Amino acid sequence: MKCSACLIVALAWSIGFFGQSSPEGQYTLDFNTYAGSILKHNPDISHLITDHPMGFTLSLNKKTFGNEAWQQGYNYPDTGISLVYQDMNNETLGHHMGLYAHFNFYLLKRKIQLRIAQGIAFSTNPYNRETNFRGNAYGTHLQSTTHLMLNYQKENIIDRLGVKGGIALVHYSNANVKAPNTSTNTFALNLGLIYALSTEAEPERIRIDSLPEIRENVKVNLAFRSGINESDVVNSGQFPFYIFSAYADKRLGRKSAIQLGGDLFFSNFLKELIQFQSIAFPENNVSADDDYKRVGLFVGHELFINKISVVTQFGYYMYYPFDFEGRTYNRIGLKRYFNSKWYGALTLKSHAAKAEAVELSIGIRL
Repeated sequence: MKCSACLIVALAWSIGFFGQSSPEGQYTLDFNTYAGSILKHNPDISHLITDHPMGFTLSLNKKTFGNEAWQQGYNYPDTGISLVYQDMNNETLGHHMGLYAHFNFYLLKRKIQLRIAQGIAFSTNPYNRETNFRGNAYGTHLQSTTHLMLNYQKENIIDRLGVKGGIALVHYSNANVKAPNTSTNTFALNLGLIYALSTEAEPERIRIDSLPEIRENVKVNLAFRSGINESDVVNSGQFPFYIFSAYADKRLGRKSAIQLGGDLFFSNFLKELIQFQSIAFPENNVSADDDYKRVGLFVGHELFINKISVVTQFGYYMYYPFDFEGRTYNRIGLKRYFNSKWYGALTLKSHAAKAEAVELSIGIRL
């Protein structure tokens, strides 16, 4: 439940960003149908790839015209919200209904649209050892979900009606909040219609030839991250984790900053896993007294989009007494700045493509 609350908070932040743009923006609706295939990213889901999923996307988009400086820097993107339905065409996997916040970025004279959407989805048939023991893709009803679309679109072909089409990727995972969590990725083709809600002509986009540079000294960040997760051993139990992070960042301009710092991990699920392996797999030479704590160093990048930023980090465990998924780790997620110092974040920590935890954090930038 804590993870569900985290996902809802993150979505609320993103939808809040949807309202940050100027009220002078214009709105469009688009409706897309899609059909595709589940990608075999993990051999453990081979038995679940039996048919072709299909579904639809209904979206509300708000155009931007440069009323805020960040909009010009990203070629005047749209902000919006989407409702996505997916029928997996497999009784074991069930159906999904997701709510997303998204950005639409434009290329090639605004004819190519890249949509990046993040949200929460409800899955109708998660794993149950009695009624759905084959459903090892999802361990919970609520899933974190990412939706990507790359479309060609042409607006106002017939009055206010236009068309769009291209490719899409839909990902569902609970980020190891509860096992099992092998997750699914659907690659699909989509085709749809776009409808302008306004009859008025679009205003000209504001362009400033020279945007002011952002120059800052090196800043120190302190962050506390927490949540709950479970090991891959089904029914081993959900436990809280606590992470203390300290890092320096240096702003490189309006859009980017680089980071260097460290993490101290107190992951209580590892205590249970160490106990389990010391008894169940004596050949692994794991002792029940092995330390569950870890210390990592990381480098990172932050991409600023108004008050929201996208964080990516790559780390290496310097202190690593118990072997769990290897010595390297990565983190990706969203930060939301409340003012010039305080921020909150929702991030996914993983080892390559293997998720470990969803982290809800609070931090200060000094």
